[in-house]
Amino acid sequence: MKPTMETAAEENTEQSQERKVNSRAEMEIGRYHWMYPGSKNHQYHPVPTQGDRASPLSSPGCFECCIKCLGGVPYASLVATILCFSGVALFCGCGHVALAGTVAILEQHFSTNTSDHALLSEVIQLMQYVIYGIASFFFLYGIILLAEGFYTTSAVKELHGEFKTTACGRCISGMFVFLTYVLGVAWLGVFGFSAVPVFMYYNIWSTCEVIKSPQTNGTAGVEQICVDIRQYGIIPWNAFPGKICGSALENICNTNEFYMSYHLFIVACAGAGATVIALIHFLMILSSNWAYLKDASKMQAYQDIKAKEEQELQDIQSRSKEQLNSYT
Repeated sequence: MKPTMETAAEENTEQSQERKVNSRAEMEIGRYHWMYPGSKNHQYHPVPTQGDRASPLSSPGCFECCIKCLGGVPYASLVATILCFSGVALFCGCGHVALAGTVAILEQHFSTNTSDHALLSEVIQLMQYVIYGIASFFFLYGIILLAEGFYTTSAVKELHGEFKTTACGRCISGMFVFLTYVLGVAWLGVFGFSAVPVFMYYNIWSTCEVIKSPQTNGTAGVEQICVDIRQYGIIPWNAFPGKICGSALENICNTNEFYMSYHLFIVACAGAGATVIALIHFLMILSSNWAYLKDASKMQAYQDIKAKEEQELQDIQSRSKEQLNSYT
């Protein structure tokens, strides 16, 4: 009778434990429904055993997935991409319109003969085509660098499975570092070159301000204040008239072409500077990502070697135990 009574007591104890487990699971489900009201349509069935029990709070929800996705966003690369797109757009758009306005001013006032500025017109037209190519290239290059930032961030943080890197991936990251460095040096030259027309227009504008000043306005010396555009080397010395003085120069400064071209060249120069800053930002990001990948690959190789050694040690221990058992 004693074994039978002990067995019944053990069965009652197990049943009470199972009821406690089920009630605890139902309490967790009720708390989950209270925290997330949108999940009431889902049905959760209590599982009879504690080992197979799975709490609904342990499964990732929408909020956890959003946090995980936001954790994989390369914010530094995103900021650098936006800055690069903005700088290139300002430089290309404003520079293209400003060059067209400059040609119009030269043809109307400084070089009436078409053959005198034919070479300059061809150079400006070529620069406009180059601007189209620059805009297209940097749009594609910015997207590639942003994608590389997403890949590196997800790989280093191991957001999508086990981290794996190859020599080809590290080589591509190093190639992007070198290419971004070369482009940054080139854009420094572009930034300096874009400051030249700003300097020319500023000289003309400052000369017009001298003409408009009360000290010189209405005097005979106004007609002696001139601007010779030939001294900048953009048109030949035999160009006619090449030099504008006095009230004629003041009329040029009051035109819409001069006002727009002057300010558009300033904005284009600022866009080139923003592009330089974005490329420097990209260079720092790519260098750090490449260093992370290099260190992570070394750690991965170390973990593989360690796992292999542990497996070999377990194999040796299992073989030694088998030999001892065979002797006994």
